[in-house]
Amino acid sequence: MNPRETQNISNSVESIQRFAEIYTKRTNTFFCFDPSITAIVLTGLVRHKEKYGVPLCPCRNYFNEEAEVDLNYWICPCVAMRERKECHCKLFLTPDDEYSSKNQTIDINLIYDNL
Repeated sequence: MNPRETQNISNSVESIQRFAEIYTKRTNTFFCFDPSITAIVLTGLVRHKEKYGVPLCPCRNYFNEEAEVDLNYWICPCVAMRERKECHCKLFLTPDDEYSSKNQTIDINLIYDNL
């Protein structure tokens, strides 16, 4: 990876981490009690942001990812999350979810470790 690509990845990682932490606080949601789950999902969002320019949900199987980007339904936070607080990825969890922690922050190094 050249220095420019490394800088772009760093910017995407920081951007996705910041987005996720702000979103949990705004919506009174929390990350999974297992930080590795959160890190893997965030890594998937980083990869899709790098590839498509938007954080397409990494937990879905798509016939055509580019078409899904255009539809805008599965761009994180997806419509299900925004409307009903239902996150298929277990990234944003309501306080009463059995997998919910009390954490609204994540160590950025956990995201980098999964790249």
